[in-house]
Amino acid sequence: MLSIGLIVLATVLCLLPVAMFLKNARLFQPAVSDPSQLEKSRRTPISVCIPARNESKSIGAALECLLNSQHETFEVLVLDDHSEDNTAQIVADWIKRSDRVKLLQSPPLPEGWNGKQHACWQLANAATHEFMLFLDADVRLTPDALTRILAEQSVRDVSLLSGFPQQETGTFSEKLLIPMMHYVLLSYLPIDRMRASADPGFAAGCGQLFLAKKADYFACEGHSAIRGSRHDGIKLPRTFRKAGMQTDLFDATDIAKCRMYESFAQVQRGLLKNATEGIANARLIGPFTVLLLGGTILPMGLFGVGVQRAWSPMLLMLLAALCLLSWIPRMVASVRFRQSRLGAACHPIAIVWFVGLQWIALVRELLGLKTRWRGRN
Repeated sequence: MLSIGLIVLATVLCLLPVAMFLKNARLFQPAVSDPSQLEKSRRTPISVCIPARNESKSIGAALECLLNSQHETFEVLVLDDHSEDNTAQIVADWIKRSDRVKLLQSPPLPEGWNGKQHACWQLANAATHEFMLFLDADVRLTPDALTRILAEQSVRDVSLLSGFPQQETGTFSEKLLIPMMHYVLLSYLPIDRMRASADPGFAAGCGQLFLAKKADYFACEGHSAIRGSRHDGIKLPRTFRKAGMQTDLFDATDIAKCRMYESFAQVQRGLLKNATEGIANARLIGPFTVLLLGGTILPMGLFGVGVQRAWSPMLLMLLAALCLLSWIPRMVASVRFRQSRLGAACHPIAIVWFVGLQWIALVRELLGLKTRWRGRN
């Protein structure tokens, strides 16, 4: 009887993320293809706001891509947040090539503020246009990206819009874990319900690329409202939604690229640094542990037990089918979002590793241990 109950549970937990992912994959697509809408958006002024701390490896490429933009009116504001490398000098060199680029210097980080949120708040106050694109320094945009992002906002008519860039990966740990961003988002967030409601519980986004209406941003206090947070991907949309404003997200694979981390150590620290503001908290970690492990690892474990105990062929066929079905979201994502096929093939390992990191983050939080990032706790 226990075995049958576990098989039923495994079936539900496996089919839920597969069905949700396939439905969301359609809803996640960009909404704009009308040339007239694109042409109208091409003329909309926009301020591109880039917080930069120790970004000498990436800031030059980001600026080069932006200055190749086909967009008509835009400015690029870069705030040097006390970099310990030559980030500021690289930006200064680009200023000589284009008057679109401006360099700001950050004052000392105030007590209680996270570095990125403080930088973005200063950038917002310096921006001169109605729309502000908050862009991480390691994101590279295509020449039509600014226009397409503004067109998406115009069609969706939201206060805050987030795009999810293509996530480039090099090391095995990157290939395995970085695509979990898309997996968790599309497998467990009901995008249709998110769009039908301003409920803060549906808040989601990618901190690498946010487009905000300036007036709405300041009305809800923007990054100032989440000054102590490291997780603007969830916290910034939640701030807008708490103020009764609508937010949305879309697939920016075709217009933006980003490589967040470049080593095993960076991947580990990167996922640990803000995990407790996402899944790794007392309220969510239990349910998500059941959902993630139950949908992928449980069917595999039951199949192994069934083979050992010579269960009926029908049950073994069902469990084998569930094992294969659990791979569908990662395999589809590997094609749709240009992710690693190797990482997709090793999806069960990614699930166990990802869940393990969430528990490590929670334990570290309970012990008062902080994860250093870019020289700060």
